[in-house]
Amino acid sequence: MVTISDRKKNILKVIILGDSGVGKTSLIQRYVNGKYTQQYKATIGADFSTKDVEVEDINGGKATATLQIWDTAGQERFQSLGVAFYRGADCCILVYDVANEKSFAKLKTWRDDFILNSNVSNPDSFPFIILANKMDIDDSKKQVSTKQANDLINELSNGTSGDNGDSSSVPKKTIPLFFTSAKGDLNVENAFKEVARKALQQNQYQLSTTMFDDDEDFSNAINIRLDGSSNDSCQC
Repeated sequence: MVTISDRKKNILKVIILGDSGVGKTSLIQRYVNGKYTQQYKATIGADFSTKDVEVEDINGGKATATLQIWDTAGQERFQSLGVAFYRGADCCILVYDVANEKSFAKLKTWRDDFILNSNVSNPDSFPFIILANKMDIDDSKKQVSTKQANDLINELSNGTSGDNGDSSSVPKKTIPLFFTSAKGDLNVENAFKEVARKALQQNQYQLSTTMFDDDEDFSNAINIRLDGSSNDSCQC
């Protein structure tokens, strides 16, 4: 059985999901590069950015890891391309736009789609985090209330996964909710710190229950770009 110290490099894979235009790429760019732009370019398939972080591990100590954040397509015609990148994730971020109620209503669909296609071993304990983005806009333009957000958190956290009607299924863990603004740099750092913490704990749990060959190499991150573009472009 392998521990976290057995790996040459600790890479945490995070998937960020949500409707097109909710600000997924802008959140990533703000967190990774400290930048924000209003330029809009739809993500096609998937792209990723990385950031080295120090995070609390499963034993309460500190660990250094590379956070690999996968930005997936929100537009329906590109979604099937992004699904291929779900597997192997350590955490999933669900994003909605507080000024777009439809994007909020789709969160459960995004969550269910991820569970269906990621092949996670235990959906009830897998870490999800919800970001209510674009909090910088005027209150009069907001379509999703804090109460609605908390009600959804309770529904997703306290329900059980699967459609088999088995009421004895293990309850889900509480899903963290962060109110963010990529434009105003509101709560973005705090949200991703929690993402990193949850991802590392999930990663360490998976490692503790998985057997690997001694000569297996985990040192290299996947480096796939569908269009050859760099991380500097904004693909909101």
